[in-house]
Amino acid sequence: MRYLAGVASLKVDEEACTGCGVCTTVCPHAVLRISDRKARIAELDACMECGACARNCEPKAVTVSAGVGCAEAILRGMLSGGPPECGCGGGSDSPYC
Repeated sequence: MRYLAGVASLKVDEEACTGCGVCTTVCPHAVLRISDRKARIAELDACMECGACARNCEPKAVTVSAGVGCAEAILRGMLSGGPPECGCGGGSDSPYC
């Protein structure tokens, strides 16, 4: 599944990354990959901002604003059968937060 293009808050600090691969193991959408012994973002638009990668990154090299942003709005809309809405004040007419 892909979400809105280029809006996920996921970031990787390659200097802090130890390349352990835990982030790639816990990510439900294969957003991250290990390349040259560092975590790298492979599919940003697949990130649903669940936060599993950041919560499990011991050196805190991976960050994401879990549960916020447009990915949450899309998921809420899918679950409710209505338009994307995250409660950020953008209104039900706007899928963008």
